[in-house]
Amino acid sequence: MPRTFALDPNALAAVKNRIASGDRAFDAPLAQLKREAERALGEGPWSVVDKPMTPPSGDKHDYFSLARYFWRNPNTPDGLPYISRDGEANPEIWTIPDHKKFDALMDNVLTLGLAYYFTDDARYAEYAARLLRVWFLEDATRMNPNLNFTQGVRGASAGRNAGIIETRELAQVVDALGLIAGSSAWTENDQRGMIEWCARFLDWLLRSDLGRQEAQQRNNHGTFYDAQVIALAFFIGDDATARKFLERATSERIPQQIEPNGIQPLELARTLAWHYHVFNLQAFFRLASFGERVGMDLWNFATRDGRSVRAATDFLAPYVAGKRWEYPQIAPQEFGVAFFLMCQAAVKWRDEKYLRAALHAPGVNAATARAWIVLAIG
Repeated sequence: MPRTFALDPNALAAVKNRIASGDRAFDAPLAQLKREAERALGEGPWSVVDKPMTPPSGDKHDYFSLARYFWRNPNTPDGLPYISRDGEANPEIWTIPDHKKFDALMDNVLTLGLAYYFTDDARYAEYAARLLRVWFLEDATRMNPNLNFTQGVRGASAGRNAGIIETRELAQVVDALGLIAGSSAWTENDQRGMIEWCARFLDWLLRSDLGRQEAQQRNNHGTFYDAQVIALAFFIGDDATARKFLERATSERIPQQIEPNGIQPLELARTLAWHYHVFNLQAFFRLASFGERVGMDLWNFATRDGRSVRAATDFLAPYVAGKRWEYPQIAPQEFGVAFFLMCQAAVKWRDEKYLRAALHAPGVNAATARAWIVLAIG
């Protein structure tokens, strides 16, 4: 049984057993996963030190990025301080590559970890281990466990709490570590090093000024902050901290962020309301998955007036199935994440209406979707 937290270890083990027994139900998604893993073998490794600019600390081992929605100020001669244009990504952010490289790292190590787990092909575990060592462990290339200089705003701030969301997929790294744990490519020393790094980063999240500011956010930033803390806490064996933040989902996150009709008002206020409704629901699904590990049922929790993760899912389901989105969305709608969430909803609530909604999602190749193999649908 793999030691995973966002992904259901029982579902993963069930699929692996079915594949080993000759079940062909997962042939198409497994073939797609292997294609993605082969591609990942040719990418990276990446390091936080490989950037053209140095953070204000003078240490390239510090992660560094610029605020996504901030642009030159047209009313000042030097363009400073930059000003917000919500939903409009400034391409200047990619002049500092840490964000893009970290996204690639997190995606690829999970892909490689899953491919190794289902195929036992050592190449996938070996390369995942290499990617992880370069980014997190090796002295010359490792990232310092802080986000002091993330999503800075030129002329205003060297780093902001909002940038903590850039490492939200550390849950994927944690799960990838569980998937390659049985490989000789990942040693006990490697595991101890990752536990140490994650413990230090968790301490930064909990104790730094930026971390404490992010913890107080009442929109997707707060939800994903909690999800990061919980994933790291589980990984290092701090179940008490994980449970504390899971309990906050029922006392604060769900009551404050979801209306009885399922609308997420703080996400509705954005110029990318579709994106942020799906994005925040993804964070809530992650919290609910984490809750299963300690016997907390966030899937079926509801306040007295009906605020719940399921209400938020029911609100979005018709739009995944083709209903026109009538709220702000200044960029084209994307459906990949929404597709996965609807598939997960069908499994967790045993209700095929969500699967029917998923199968109507535009632009998704359902036949080869990863959802089938990680959720044991088939």
